[in-house]
Amino acid sequence: MGNKMAFRGCYVAIVTPFKADGGLDEAGLRSNIDFLIDGGVAGIVPCGTTGESSTLSWEEHMRVVDIAIEQSNKRVQVIAGAGSNNTAEAIEAAVHAKKSGADAVLTITPYYNKPSQEGLFRHFSAIADKADVPMVLYNVPGRTGVNMLPETVERLCGLPQVVAVKEASGDVTQISEIHRRCGDRITVLSGDDGLTLPILSVGGAGVISVIGNVVPSKMSKMVDLYLKGDHAGALKLHEELLPLSKIVFIETSPVPIKACMADKGLAAGPVRLPLAPMIDGNREKLLSVWKGYKS
Repeated sequence: MGNKMAFRGCYVAIVTPFKADGGLDEAGLRSNIDFLIDGGVAGIVPCGTTGESSTLSWEEHMRVVDIAIEQSNKRVQVIAGAGSNNTAEAIEAAVHAKKSGADAVLTITPYYNKPSQEGLFRHFSAIADKADVPMVLYNVPGRTGVNMLPETVERLCGLPQVVAVKEASGDVTQISEIHRRCGDRITVLSGDDGLTLPILSVGGAGVISVIGNVVPSKMSKMVDLYLKGDHAGALKLHEELLPLSKIVFIETSPVPIKACMADKGLAAGPVRLPLAPMIDGNREKLLSVWKGYKS
């Protein structure tokens, strides 16, 4: 499957922009991708949590992945969301992404069904076996109800298809343990903007970012500075971005980041139910912090 260290830098978990009627805003999606590439990101991640994958039909999901691959046109890497709590569906999505030319797929731990660690191992092994595409495992227990343990990641990093893990457990000790066990056999990517710098310090190589949707060049620079050894410069940027990293989770993501994007003139549109627009007080708090980053 090639070099396991091929994923480095700032990747952006892109939103799925919708029109006022709730349909896909394909032109907006394309212009957002160009904005991110112009901002210097290493890659884009369509159809993740930030892309409201849970309320996209499979037809829409495949369409968003295809547009992302076509629009980026090999200028940056595309890690296509291919997650499901149904292993057969996850395989289908991963096969589609591979055929369309994605560089890798993002595969979340199955949500709601709460598999055991053995179940997680078998789920990801089945995707690796049937789709045979580079895989970024995604651990986000706050969303899924299951935490993938470092021991399980260590078992999985023996598979040639498993190239990286996006870690959003919020537990830097756990993330450090993954690197201690796996070393360079797997790339560790932060799944939390505010924890990216600490994760880089324990062996991480990048981030799959939410705030990168609106500040792609700053987030990319922060990661690049750290990886080049300018830790003081990276810390300065991390602290500059920290208030934004925190405020975009004042309500369920991607509701706040879509509000920032709309304010900046980027394509975002409404969120789909069961997500709802921000309540006014939270919106005011968000926009008061966001205005410091708008330029």
